[in-house]
Amino acid sequence: MIPFLQADAVTVHAGSQRIVLPTSFTLEPGRPFTIVGETGSGKSLLAQALVGNLPDGLSAGGRVRIGDLAEDASAATRRALWGRGITVLPQEPWLSLDPTMRALPQVAETHRFVAGREDAEAYGAAGRDLADLGLGEALARYPFQLSGGMAQRLAFAAARAGGAPIVVADEPTKGLDAARVGDVVALLQKGLEAGGALLTITHDLEVARRLGGDVAIMLRGEIVEQGPAETVLAAPSHAYTRTLLAAEPRNWPRRPRASAAGASTEPVLTFENVAASRGGRRLFSGQSFRLQPGEILGLTGPSGCGKSTLGDVALGLLRPDAGRVARRSGLAPAAFQKLYQDPVAAFPPRRTLRRTLADLVALHRLDAGRLPALMERLRLHPALLDRRPGQVSGGELQRFSLLRVLLLKPALVVADEPSSRLDLVTQKEMIELLVEAAAQDGCAILLVSHDEALVAAVSDQRIRLELEGAGSLAA
Repeated sequence: MIPFLQADAVTVHAGSQRIVLPTSFTLEPGRPFTIVGETGSGKSLLAQALVGNLPDGLSAGGRVRIGDLAEDASAATRRALWGRGITVLPQEPWLSLDPTMRALPQVAETHRFVAGREDAEAYGAAGRDLADLGLGEALARYPFQLSGGMAQRLAFAAARAGGAPIVVADEPTKGLDAARVGDVVALLQKGLEAGGALLTITHDLEVARRLGGDVAIMLRGEIVEQGPAETVLAAPSHAYTRTLLAAEPRNWPRRPRASAAGASTEPVLTFENVAASRGGRRLFSGQSFRLQPGEILGLTGPSGCGKSTLGDVALGLLRPDAGRVARRSGLAPAAFQKLYQDPVAAFPPRRTLRRTLADLVALHRLDAGRLPALMERLRLHPALLDRRPGQVSGGELQRFSLLRVLLLKPALVVADEPSSRLDLVTQKEMIELLVEAAAQDGCAILLVSHDEALVAAVSDQRIRLELEGAGSLAA
């Protein structure tokens, strides 16, 4: 049986610097292949090299064969197969969606122009695709009206609509709640059952477990362990793989609860019977809590239930429909900060990260001397400062988001899925930094996450929102 794709000693270079070491594997029909690795390890660059879509300034070496092509498939040959022969499910949905086009026509467009369907058939197929992904009520919404998880599912539907047999899924479940992760895994497996091939890039070991097949573990541009998923993830031979397994949130020790503040201490944030809507739909109501300095409040729930909306209400970015929201008096506006779920949208795209941080330091008269230590703690190489946001990985940009917030020493941080783009080891380090900020600086944190185990490990109190709007507060 001829492999759908064969990679032979594929490398990625930035000038004379080799970023991805020679990597070889095959994609067999019906058998998934998953690459797991830390943020910035080169796994996404490897995928881009395979499909012929490396960023400017980078070059690929080695050989890539697709199907029964007798000769080495050049990057131009692979690009000619986009949509029909090979498709990529993107890591950053905001960069792949048209902000001026509603959800239904975005997917219908692929059915029409790539798969060759007539208008009525294309729109019908697009509607079914979106309904299958739980987006039946979002057909007429623009991308900016969707939650991060909903935008990810929309991008998934648009990429898959062309019916390409080879799917390269780059972090396809990033930012999704557990139920939606299962839905996406099931959709990926459905393509395999039809005889397709699947290459998945992920930092989620549970996704690798569910997909099965073969797994490769990448560290600093090198595959350090490879084999059947049930072997690699149950009895790993490499120390780094064992470190990844230990870093899963379900294996974290439970954080001791923060000491209760005195009755005379003014809360940083107070909600009293708060209700809010978005897009004309009521998301939650009757929410009441007090968040004291140094406390962490964990907020969980399925995608689209209103987690990000509650955070926006907390910061005054959105007015509630009912109830009272109070933020601690006497604090400057910069004391209330947000870590965005999609950091791409939170950075000026044409400025280098160095310029953006320098502007922040100058505007708020901050201590620039704290930058090197924070960058080292977040494992951010100084060379990244001279790149623009689009020239670093999503995980690296998320860590720059945290660095920017910590420089301000805020009183309240609304952390909206702050680790959804990170591998397990880096996620643990990033959450530990948030916990340190709460403990050492008295910073209150509203932690929004789809990961129940992560929230349970670090939170002093918890809220779970449901899609129908009911929420519950628990210690």
